[in-house]
Amino acid sequence: MANPRMKDKYVNDIVPALKEKFQYSSVMQVPKLEKIVLNKGIGAAVADKKLVDQGVEELSLITGQRAVATKAKTSVSNFKLREGMPIGAKVTLRGSKMYEFLDRLMTVALPRVRDFKGVSDKGFDGRGNYSLGVTEQIIFPEISIEKVNRISGMDITFVTTANSDEESFALLKAFGMPFVNKNNQE
Repeated sequence: MANPRMKDKYVNDIVPALKEKFQYSSVMQVPKLEKIVLNKGIGAAVADKKLVDQGVEELSLITGQRAVATKAKTSVSNFKLREGMPIGAKVTLRGSKMYEFLDRLMTVALPRVRDFKGVSDKGFDGRGNYSLGVTEQIIFPEISIEKVNRISGMDITFVTTANSDEESFALLKAFGMPFVNKNNQE
């Protein structure tokens, strides 16, 4: 099987460019994408257990990898939530599936967002990881609008080996992440 397009782009284009930009002495110092985690919180699942199964199914369709249900860690009586109840879904992508998802996210899904101007560059955590929120799951072409009975969003987290937000920003920008660039970090 051939390498995903984004992996080839990383090896052939991004690594040499970042090595030169940040003056790394070795290619092993160049930051790389470790994993992409998709997380979907389903608060209404307290009342309706089938919503968690739908969330797991949607994430599995979007990523091509089986998602798992997440369970509540603590009980919250005001929300009628008990410890251990399923309240969300998540999937962690690594390797080829991660690069293929990244490619689909940037070339197909994000441009389908209504009034899309780019993703915010405020989602960095200080340790080189980036998170963004998607408000509608129907931006992914794998989701059939007829089968969706409830529009819901998800969080997508990009975990990198970068030591700083600046390195992580440069890595994701090189992959083609459409940042809005409010504070022009280029």
